[in-house]
Amino acid sequence: MSDLLAARSQMGMSLAFHIVFAAIGMGMPLLMAVAEWRWQRTRDPVYHTLARQWARGTAIFFAVGAVSGTVLSFELGLLWPRFMEHAGAIIGMPFSLEGFAFFAEAIFLGIYLYGWDRVPERAHLAAGVMVALAGLASALFVMTANAWMNAPAGFDIVEGAFTNIDPVAAMLNPASLPMTVHMILAAYLATGFGVAGVHAWLLRRDRKSRFHRLAIALALALAAPLAVLQPLSGDVLARFTADHQPIKLAAMEALFETRAGAPILIGGIPDAESGRNLGPSIEVPRLLSLLVRHDPDAEVRGLNEFPRDEWPPLVPVRLAWQAMVGLGTLLALVGLLAGWRWWRRPDPLDGRWFLPLLATCAPLGFLAIEAGWIATEVGRQPWIIYGVMRTKDAVTPMPGLIVPFLTFSLLYLFLSAIIVFLMKRMVLTAPDERAPAPHG
Repeated sequence: MSDLLAARSQMGMSLAFHIVFAAIGMGMPLLMAVAEWRWQRTRDPVYHTLARQWARGTAIFFAVGAVSGTVLSFELGLLWPRFMEHAGAIIGMPFSLEGFAFFAEAIFLGIYLYGWDRVPERAHLAAGVMVALAGLASALFVMTANAWMNAPAGFDIVEGAFTNIDPVAAMLNPASLPMTVHMILAAYLATGFGVAGVHAWLLRRDRKSRFHRLAIALALALAAPLAVLQPLSGDVLARFTADHQPIKLAAMEALFETRAGAPILIGGIPDAESGRNLGPSIEVPRLLSLLVRHDPDAEVRGLNEFPRDEWPPLVPVRLAWQAMVGLGTLLALVGLLAGWRWWRRPDPLDGRWFLPLLATCAPLGFLAIEAGWIATEVGRQPWIIYGVMRTKDAVTPMPGLIVPFLTFSLLYLFLSAIIVFLMKRMVLTAPDERAPAPHG
């Protein structure tokens, strides 16, 4: 394994691990705060139990996310020193703001966890809301930095040096809004379906449990509408990609030749050598032009219009893109189904198949996030800053990068084992719904 491949693999693995905790760090505090708000409104003790149970889960994921996020911050400087040399002054501002949001989240989470019995009810709920807002802000600032790497703005290059730096203009780059909205919606809906799926699996063992029924209702109230809205944000992001990163769109859609009235190809694996797609596939005429240009006869640029050394790795980008679209479509359909059942049925959770369906959907949102990040980040290659700096020019000259790659792989395996152990214990420990629920 070359040092460049080892560095890219380590960074990719760290991002893939951390992004799950970043997504949960946005979604779980919101569910936690909503559960406590419902308890304060209704005095139903089950909502109180939900809030406390979800708070414990939030704390576990926050702790592991803090470790993996710290690793990522070190990796930026250690693995990509030339990138940080030029880009540090630009992305330093959003990363500094993200650090502020992270510390705010930690402080208010501590107040929330240890404030039961110690602070007034409204102040305690406000702390939970602040945890949710800080988690959202943290993701927003990180996403603006990543968006800048896809659509660099806010600087000039004079004799190879970055000058006239405007950090605010860099944060407000053209990719910021579509990428941030798409990621935030994905995080909330993935967490919502994840929580609903876990409680659906547990409800199958105890059909009368109000704890699991209310948990599913709150989680789906978050996830189902966002799953339906997510394809709309994906449409906006796809049109941005067509305008600013046409080669990435061509790789995702396996489009080799520039075509007017370009079709959508479902299935198939692109072969760079032959310039065609292999394996079974279904072609939907003119749909790609309609989606990205809102014109069924519009022209869409193909891969062959670009230099071969600027092509991203076609197979992983294509497979990840199809996986993300397929999983997102499935979750949107499940969201519509859930809404229909809550509208039409007196007991929306009855029947033999709906609870297993929800349980099956538990990991799908997170798999869609992983696939989307592969399509986005691998699709940007060979650039670390799109159109400005190539990834191979940013990597550290230090040899032996396979060693830290293997070391951190073991670290993430260890952390994953801890997470599985702790969450299994917490999930399988059923709360006592008959217990009284005073605020303290």
